Amino acid sequence: MSTASSTSSTEPASAEPPGADERSGGAELQSRFAAAVDRFAPALGAYAVVKATGLTVFMLLLSHTGDFLKKEVGRGGGARPWDVLGTWDGIWYQRIAENGYDPQLIPLHGYPLATYYENSAAFFPLYPWLMRLVGSVTGLGPYGSGIAVSVIASFVAAAGIFAIAERLGGFRAGVIAAVIWGLFPGSGVEWAVYSDSLFVAISAWACYCVMTHRWLTAGVLALAAGLNRPTAAALIAAVSIAALVALVRRTDGTARPLTAMLITPWGLLWYVAWVGYRMDDWGGYFKLQRGAWNRYFDWGASTSRTFLDVITGHWDFWQSNPAPDLIAVALLIALPGLLVLLFRARPPLVLVVFTLLTVFTALSSNQIFGNISRYLLPAFPLFIGLALALRRLRLPTLAGLFAMPAVAAGWYAGYALFEMGIP
Repeated sequence: MSTASSTSSTEPASAEPPGADERSGGAELQSRFAAAVDRFAPALGAYAVVKATGLTVFMLLLSHTGDFLKKEVGRGGGARPWDVLGTWDGIWYQRIAENGYDPQLIPLHGYPLATYYENSAAFFPLYPWLMRLVGSVTGLGPYGSGIAVSVIASFVAAAGIFAIAERLGGFRAGVIAAVIWGLFPGSGVEWAVYSDSLFVAISAWACYCVMTHRWLTAGVLALAAGLNRPTAAALIAAVSIAALVALVRRTDGTARPLTAMLITPWGLLWYVAWVGYRMDDWGGYFKLQRGAWNRYFDWGASTSRTFLDVITGHWDFWQSNPAPDLIAVALLIALPGLLVLLFRARPPLVLVVFTLLTVFTALSSNQIFGNISRYLLPAFPLFIGLALALRRLRLPTLAGLFAMPAVAAGWYAGYALFEMGIP
């Protein structure tokens, strides 16, 4: 009796049954998941509604005209309306996902604006890598896996934009910013076989990590962005400059900001170097961009010249597409106002640098003028400044304000871009 009594007295009074820690951890995980759903669901739900509305209108317009049936596959054409979402850049990504790369500089003769044949090496690898991964897991083909990656990434991007706007201006501003991301000119590529949604998702969360002092995560995301698009240089610079300021001010120690600075550029540098090595020409990537796609840095000369041509009714410039060109003009007219709204919100340095460099890059390169709406799509802080200005409006007013753009986006962000232009 005494032995039993002494044995029981040595047992903790609060002893928990086996597996209690696991159940407690599972309950905590479920609680966090429920909190995340409560936090992000309104923004993602609103984003889904405006995107689904715009996509439906886009498909109806394609069916109404039937013009896609008369165009080449890969150049705005296909057998079914939704095939258009896999054309233009999308056809290149599908080829890469299926066949990989074969970087070459093959001279082309007889064309005034092209000196090399087009080659898949102009397209960065992260997006087609993910397409291949999704395809291997799900059995989807290149088109289906490309759409899946883009749609999922678009929601991740909307969540990141919401999180940043919420931090700067509250919950309502966050929801509005996510909606504007789905309505902005150029947003038609968000649910297409394009890498834009993935890039914005990475960029938004990298900026959020800087804002919340998660330097290592921000650095890794910036590195990943460099494997997705050459314009990741703007994000790399933004994260690096913010990290440098943190180092100088000693706000977050030394190791984490310094590590972030050191790792950010290597995705971009590696891919450009790899292409140059495979082409046996270290400037091969840039020669390909200029010689095959007529893309090069010109300090904004072509943008300024084309802007003046469009507003004066001259349509004889390279790749003139009247409807997308006029949308680009409208966006450029609105751009200074969007920047003023952003700066009034006193955004953190990382958002300022990323926005200004993204805008500068978009406007300072020779390109198809009508694509400015797409090239400015990654400048998501512009949506946040506008969202903060609209957050005081009541819900019925906001619903009425966004109803028509949600419908019209199927035209100005979808049909005009893919069928009346070249995204």
